[in-house]
Amino acid sequence: MSSAGFEIDWVQDNHSYSAAKGVLRGLHFQETPAEQDKLVRVSRGAIFDVAVDIRRNSPTFGQWDGAILSADEWNQMLVPKGFAHGFVTLEENTEVQYKVSAPYRADLDRAIRYDDPAIGIDWPEVGVPLTLSDKDRRAPLLSEIRSI
Repeated sequence: MSSAGFEIDWVQDNHSYSAAKGVLRGLHFQETPAEQDKLVRVSRGAIFDVAVDIRRNSPTFGQWDGAILSADEWNQMLVPKGFAHGFVTLEENTEVQYKVSAPYRADLDRAIRYDDPAIGIDWPEVGVPLTLSDKDRRAPLLSEIRSI
């Protein structure tokens, strides 16, 4: 990645498996000093992957970008530090793998509501009710978190 202008030391690889279509994970981030760059890819199935700028002093604060990542396309998304990350599975039996630049710290793990109207993510219709963890269902709004 250094040829693309990125100098990132990856310290951990994570693997997420979702049996069902419509599993929504996120929007997740870690607070200082454990912020993470993430390099996300799909090894089986497909997701709609989202990054939200949560850097309070950024001109793009609260804005999001998203893309479909799939095993068929073999594409990836880089989610830099200062961005919350989330995805929804578009197919059953989807496996997501991502590298991170800092180890997971449960004490600094945070989430933002996936459906925060101030962010306005245009999640795709997946044809089934979304499945969320209790943590993600109870996540605060962007305005209620301490931004990076």
